[in-house]
Order: sequence, then structure tokens, then C-alpha cells
Amino acid sequence: MPAPWTPESWRRLPIEQAPVFADPKALAEVEEKLGTFPPLVFAGEARQLKRALADVAHGNGFLLQGGDCAESFLEHRADNIRDFFRVFLQMAVVLTYAGGSPVVKVGRIAGQFAKPRSSPVEKKGGVELPSYRGDIINGPEFTAAARTADPQRQIEAYRQSAATLNLIRAFAMGGYADLERVHQWNMGFVKDSPQGHRYQELADRIAETMGFMRACGITSDTTPQLKTTNFYTSHEALLLGFEQALTRLDSTSGDWYATSGHMVWIGDRTRQPDHAHVEFCRGIKNPIGLKCGPTLEPDGLLRLLDLLDPKNEAGRMTLICRFGADKDRNDVSFNAMRTQLIKLIRAVKKAGRIVVWSCDPMHGNTITAASGYKTRPFDRILGEVETFFAVHRAEGTHAGGVHVEMTGQNVTECTGGATAILESDLSARYHTHCDPRLNADQSLELAFLVAERLKLERAVFESGKQAAAG
Repeated sequence: MPAPWTPESWRRLPIEQAPVFADPKALAEVEEKLGTFPPLVFAGEARQLKRALADVAHGNGFLLQGGDCAESFLEHRADNIRDFFRVFLQMAVVLTYAGGSPVVKVGRIAGQFAKPRSSPVEKKGGVELPSYRGDIINGPEFTAAARTADPQRQIEAYRQSAATLNLIRAFAMGGYADLERVHQWNMGFVKDSPQGHRYQELADRIAETMGFMRACGITSDTTPQLKTTNFYTSHEALLLGFEQALTRLDSTSGDWYATSGHMVWIGDRTRQPDHAHVEFCRGIKNPIGLKCGPTLEPDGLLRLLDLLDPKNEAGRMTLICRFGADKDRNDVSFNAMRTQLIKLIRAVKKAGRIVVWSCDPMHGNTITAASGYKTRPFDRILGEVETFFAVHRAEGTHAGGVHVEMTGQNVTECTGGATAILESDLSARYHTHCDPRLNADQSLELAFLVAERLKLERAVFESGKQAAAG
């Protein structure tokens, strides 16, 4: 049995991906100050998300999770937040209509400031400095001053998260999420996309449905549900001192909740069962994500589920699979991904575990172009999504979500897609400080492609029901 949990019990265990702060006293003062700040989110909202994810786990919904690779202090502007939210809503509407079931909307936003790194140091021209670990820890500029871990950055991260949440809540509840408005944006994409004909049928059906609803007097003016939406925040629980400072005892339930975001996840580099990140997350009651990479074996996954979700509660665990696969069906990486995913699915299913299965097609498909830019080919991203759906369809399980790094801006960071971004185009608008993101067009194109798979999954499900009944 694990030792008794407290918000600080993680401190007695080994920890990975932890920055080194030169002044422990200054760090402790910042954490103490953060502990007096108001929560960013509330326990009741986290419970509401857990109920929505429970529906997804039972096959009655779909999780759309996405946002920036790492939020930036310098890019914290209202128009950037608005543009992200707009594209995210567009994606959700496409998925909702095609899947015929609710879409749970969870952003990588208002807290996604820390990033794990493959190396603790970075070298340039013979100079070695600590790696950039996200704006909550240090700066991206390659200077000794910028790369020094500064605890005061946690205060700025909190303030920007609070401001972002305030704006998103206003968008979600104040009319910006009006379904008719989102429908109009979708039509613009279909009209301008080089592959618009592939999506025109779905777009026409959405237009027909909206017209029928208006004819029946069902508009956003008469039905408030068409004007508002539920939107939740999430981030990787990487900087545990910050997370502990914002962990509060809920007076209603008597449980501990991380109030830094509605959902937090454990990364592929920090999921050691006897280490600090798993220890922290096992005690909070928020929905938890767990990144599942190529090195995770079925026994290891089941051990983690036993620690993080001993009661097997629906909506508690989301397994975010990130393997990497080429679009070519004969590619070795494709077959390796398929084999590994099947092993995990069968082990979880045999154990009777109730989880949300989600696909992260981004992190396993990063390459370095000849120009030196990190990028992600869109065909590989799509290939991993297609494999994910195909495996779940064959195993009789629910492909429950996608997890993408994306932006509402017109960046050139991932190659391919309908707009055919080439490697030679990467330098035009390459703005990310960490990993390459899908731009607005690529994000919406992916949503349409996922929608086609959801339609197929729904058809197979209905066919199975009819066969069982007859």
C-alpha cells in the first residue's frame, strides 16, 4: 500500500525534469505567496469535467484537447487567445456534427507554461547553457541571464493564467461561442481550402440543419444553449512546487484539488510509478491524463492505473497515446505503433479499466528539416490518427479523443496539409519557442478528417447493435 498522501508528500521522492533554482529561500517565498492567491479554477468545475469525461469513457462523447506547445509571456495578447478559441470552436462543431455526440472541449491553455526537455543543457557555438524549460521557469533567449531559473516567473504565469481564464470565460458564456457564428467560420474554411470539395458535403449538411432550426424558431436568441459552451483548461503538471501551492482542500467534498487547471497530465518522461509526479497526481481528485509512449508496457500501465485510479472511477483517467507513425502502411514505425497500442488496449480492457483513450499524434512525429527547423509532417500526424481509430475499431473499443498542439495563428511550423506548406516555407512564420504547432487551417482540416473517422465508428457501432438485436 502506498504511504499516506499529502500535498507535499511528493517532495520525499525522486523527481525528473525538475529545474535547479539557485536560491531555495526565494523559491520558498514565491510558493508561499502563491499559496495565498485565489484558485484559478474550482473543484466543482473539475467534477463537472470528470462527469463529461465519464460519458466519453463509456462511448458517449469525444474529447478535443489542444492548444499551444508552451504558452509565452510575450505572446499573451487578447487577439491570440480569441483566435485560438475561434479555431477550437470550429473544430468542436465539425466533430460534434459528424460524431453525433457531445464534444468535451479542453484547452492546453491558462497554465501550459512548463516543458520537459530531452537534455538539461543546450549547446551553441561551444557555449553550454541550461535548456529552456518554459516561461514559468526561464527565458528562451540563449543567454546566461535568460536561462537562469527564476522563481518570480511563477507569479507572472499565475497572473497570465488568470487573465486568460477571464477572457475565455467571457467568450464561452458571452455570445462569442454562438453556434451560428461558428458555422459561418466553417463555411469560410471550406470555400478557401484547396481540398474544400472533400468537406463540402458535411458543410452542406450543417447548413441545412442550421436552416431547419432557424425555420423552427430555434436560434441563439431563443435557445441560450446555442450561444454558450463549456470549456475547460489543462496543462502538464510538471513544476510541482507551483502545483502544490495551488492545491486546495475542497470544503464541499473534503478532497484535495489542483486549482491550477481543471485537468492535469503526467508526461511520458515523468510517469515513473515511484517518483514525485505520480505521487502528487495520485492524491488530487482532478481528472488526470497519462501520456503513453512506446516504452510503456502493459504491466507498467496497469501499475500506474492502480496508483492513480484505485477505485476505477469513470472520467478519472485519460490515456493519451503518443507513439509516432508514418502514413505508409508498410512502414516499420506504423506497425510498431499498431502492435504497442493493441497490447495496451487489450491489457486495460482485460483488467476492466474504464478510461478515455485519446490520440496525441504530435509528439511522436517531430523531425528536423534540412534547414534545421523542427517540424511535423501533416501526413504523419494524420497517419497516427488513422491508425488509432483503426485499432480501436478492430478491438471494439472507443477512440475517445485527440490531443493536438495548435494555434489560431497563420504560422508555418508543420509541413503539408491542404495549404501544402513546404520545408522551404518554415522560416516564413515560425514563431514557436518549443515544438511546431498546427496552424488554423491545418487544425480545422484535421478536425474534418477525424470527423470522417467518427462517422465510420458510429456506423460500425450502429451496425453491431442491429446485428445483436436481430
